[in-house]
Amino acid sequence: MRRFSITFIALMVFAASVLPVPSISHAQTVIPRLDYRERTLPNNLKFYSIEDHTSPTVSIQVWYHVGSKDDPENRSGFAHLFEHLMFKSTKHMKSEMLDRLTEDVGGVNNAFTADDVTVYFETVPSNYLETLIWAEADRLSSLNVDDANFKSERAVVQEEFRQSVLAPPYGKLDYLLTSQLSYTAHPYKRPTIGSIEDLEAATLADVRAFHDTFYRPANATLIVAGDFDRKQLDAWVDKYFGNITNPNTPVPRVQIKEAPRTTSRRYTEYGANVPLPAVELTYLIPPKADSDTYALRVAQAILAAGESSRLYRSLVYEQQLAQSAEGSADLREDTGLFVVKTTLASGKKPEDAERAMLSEITRMQNDLVTTAELSKAKNQLVTTQFRERETNFGKALALGDAVVIQGDAKRVNTDIEQLQSVTAADIQRVMRKYFTDTSRVVINYLPESMKAAQNSTSDSQASSERKTMEQPQTATTETPTNNTIVRGGVLNGRLINRPSLKYPKAARKARITGIVSVQIIIDEQGNVISAKAISGPEELRSAAEEAAKQARFSPTRLGGAPVKVSGSISFNFSLE
Repeated sequence: MRRFSITFIALMVFAASVLPVPSISHAQTVIPRLDYRERTLPNNLKFYSIEDHTSPTVSIQVWYHVGSKDDPENRSGFAHLFEHLMFKSTKHMKSEMLDRLTEDVGGVNNAFTADDVTVYFETVPSNYLETLIWAEADRLSSLNVDDANFKSERAVVQEEFRQSVLAPPYGKLDYLLTSQLSYTAHPYKRPTIGSIEDLEAATLADVRAFHDTFYRPANATLIVAGDFDRKQLDAWVDKYFGNITNPNTPVPRVQIKEAPRTTSRRYTEYGANVPLPAVELTYLIPPKADSDTYALRVAQAILAAGESSRLYRSLVYEQQLAQSAEGSADLREDTGLFVVKTTLASGKKPEDAERAMLSEITRMQNDLVTTAELSKAKNQLVTTQFRERETNFGKALALGDAVVIQGDAKRVNTDIEQLQSVTAADIQRVMRKYFTDTSRVVINYLPESMKAAQNSTSDSQASSERKTMEQPQTATTETPTNNTIVRGGVLNGRLINRPSLKYPKAARKARITGIVSVQIIIDEQGNVISAKAISGPEELRSAAEEAAKQARFSPTRLGGAPVKVSGSISFNFSLE
């Protein structure tokens, strides 16, 4: 039997090949409403549907209200592990059977894990809707959480950790340090991907307990968008999901709240293969449901989205202090994180970059942003929303976010309007409110070669203790700051198909196995335009390169527009 796994390791913006963003007149924009229906089954499963006969396709999504913040203590990575396990065998399906039910009929499937949720999705021709409703119900009710599946997928996740965290030069910063140093109490301080040590210490009993706790109808939201008959869909949902028993015990919820920062903190960390210093500033921001987040999203676009942003123009073009500058407003169910990061140019000092970054923040606090900047940022954000909602997948995703993350389905039809209503005064207000001198965490991430020099002039600040897995790092791909994990990788440009991997006959006969990593370049449309194997058995590299060329990703966007990116994808050739 042939089996393989795909790991999408990283995306890195390397060119300003940004597509032009259409001009939108906000005063005249008619916002298409999503006409959704909602109901709750007797077992407390929430069900939402959006009927749209524009194309003969349908998107099915199941949102489980469990993410990395719900990982048990000393068992980080469990939510992400289950993202993998849910594609294994059930009482009625063989391992990877869901791939056959989707890809063999021209559809796609995948999943992603975030801090607050784990989401599984498929898009298929609409005449296969019943089959996928049955399949999602089957893996909810009868997943085989056995020793073989557990150990197999644990090994895959551990390899993903090595490749996405330990290998890239800034992987440790982006995946581990940012969250660990920014939160002091909330479980958000645990990285979504987990740790090799915690996964290795996990037992089958631990895994089964996690599954029984969180994978139940009352903790799931089913969303179907596309071409269907309403009466027939309701009948299928009742037939396949309605008879799943819901446990009597309540679903545990995180009660810990992150206290506001009252003093700034500074950390200096080192990486073995870090080519240039990086400086990161983080600030706590409110949950996504808070009304201030609209102004914060627009502020992020103006300050740090793309090469025309204030931060990039100042640090890269004008002062030539940095080779890159970026930022993100990571909005979550609980306290979110605003991150501003720059990678220095050769020979430049971290303190100079930090000073320049703070100067741009201060400028937005002291002076109103210009009308042109405000209009451009809102155009980018609103256009991105419109483009995503042109697909059934995008409609379902927007509704799921409103229901599960924001706690109010109605917000799917008000969010865009709220973005359009943001004013320059709103931006100045939130910049003053959340970006104070006492609410800042500064992280200097430096090459190991600078450690001796730093020690000789140390200001007695110690690095915080963390449980991480230090390993030699060899790759040279920079990863974006993002804790969201896709089935095998980082959620930025989502892998939207499953490449067909052909196991070379000679290699299979010789029982040659192993993991092949392939360096790829992805164009603005999400197509792989270059694939070169960089590690793994020679006998398997050509097959991996051919499979990588078949991969398709949703476009990665910077400031709302598609960009060209590079990254890695790996294939695990194994025989069983």
